Amino acid sequence: MPKKVLKNISEIRRFFHRNEDPVYFVSATNFNLLGLDEWCKNFKYICYIDCYDGRHPNVFCPSEQPHAEFQSIEDINNYLLQHKEVIDLVKRRGGKPKFVFLMFDEETERLARELGGEVWFPKAKLRTRMDNKIETVRVGNKAGVPSVPNTLAEVKDYKHLTQICEKAGLGHDLVLQSAFGDSGHTTFFIKSEADFRRHEHEIVGEGEIKIMKRIDCRGSAIEACATKEGTIVGPLMTELVGFRELTPYRGGWCGNEIFSTAFPPKVRQQARELTFRFGEQLRKEGYRGYFELDFLIDKKTGDLWLGELNPRITGASSMTNHAAFAHADAPLFLFHLLEFSKKPFDLDVEELNARWADPDMIDSWSQMVIKHTDDSVDIITEAPETGIYRMLEDGRVIFDRFDYHRRAVESENEAFFLRISRPGDYRYEGADLGILVTRGRSMTTGFKLNDRAQKWIHGIKRNFSARPLPVAEAGPALADPAFKIM
Repeated sequence: MPKKVLKNISEIRRFFHRNEDPVYFVSATNFNLLGLDEWCKNFKYICYIDCYDGRHPNVFCPSEQPHAEFQSIEDINNYLLQHKEVIDLVKRRGGKPKFVFLMFDEETERLARELGGEVWFPKAKLRTRMDNKIETVRVGNKAGVPSVPNTLAEVKDYKHLTQICEKAGLGHDLVLQSAFGDSGHTTFFIKSEADFRRHEHEIVGEGEIKIMKRIDCRGSAIEACATKEGTIVGPLMTELVGFRELTPYRGGWCGNEIFSTAFPPKVRQQARELTFRFGEQLRKEGYRGYFELDFLIDKKTGDLWLGELNPRITGASSMTNHAAFAHADAPLFLFHLLEFSKKPFDLDVEELNARWADPDMIDSWSQMVIKHTDDSVDIITEAPETGIYRMLEDGRVIFDRFDYHRRAVESENEAFFLRISRPGDYRYEGADLGILVTRGRSMTTGFKLNDRAQKWIHGIKRNFSARPLPVAEAGPALADPAFKIM
């Protein structure tokens, strides 16, 4: 008997409301897919860090077991999938489990198969190829989505770099990116030989490097989902990048804003069209499902350039999946689940994209990822718990009530804080302390942090206390993961 075809949003929502297959998001925290458990029945989070102190009904955190030092989020996920308490949970709940991840590798795929489950993402090998910043340029070129003027080359030394740039007409004020990296870890701003010397060991011998002309630009992000019916495109978001109050990494991502007038209508429309084109090209390359593009918007000319591709969910996914359009129709990630569910569906993607382009479908929110920015190491003794915080008239930030819904934030004087670092954790330069989600903007029209955002950051940080390291303790070498966990 042929499967019934889902023909509209209502039927898609009902399909997931009645879903019987267990779906697991396995990750360090559940931040990226916050709230998805309320759209998809039998959706659970398996996390390494309990941000909620056991109070989130669908977050499962196994007890800590001895493990090798984590070098990546893939290591965390592989540790979780081998944890006896996780294995027991998956077997106890039965069914044919489906797994989704922020990051995974071929070992993760093997472990998922051992649990009798499927990974609902394109294969790790394909994702890794798409994640390569050099490959992104090439895919973009095929799709007619231009990157900032650049050339791709292996660099032998600074003299060689200047020769490459002269030949390509890029000048000497440059941005270099290696094939893989995130949040500013592998983005280098090179204007002089001294700059180059500082990062030489991270550039030479790293294979092909993306060498870009440096432009004065604003960062933006947009998420989309490549389905068999076409690419569904979310709204264009601003990016918070490199604010020293939030991150020690120059050029590092540290948050987003979503609001309808973030960029002129022409820029928003162009970004949507380019994202659609890129998604269609991804489908030709064999990729399907969720992805995110960074666009760089030249402040002088307004030109839109492709920054990078993240072939996965990202730190911005929580913003996309909680926007007003997501509540009116369905979260973008639900279409990702639909694409991998093998359930036949017939969807008018053009009509959906047109509706999501309507400014009325966007409400104003911002999120800030707060890291420890001082060059110091200590051990956290007190950390603000997850929940709703309130800013008093004198600027102090106090805990108001527990909640795990960001929509519980009632006004711009309240914010949702998701705690990452806990008492007992090392606090070192670059450590993720938590994520703050507020209504309204966190930046000025000139894309600087506004006063309110600065007060929120300062207020939250003041809620952390720490003690010095014992003299004999090594500290950062034990703790600094130097990889993103969200």
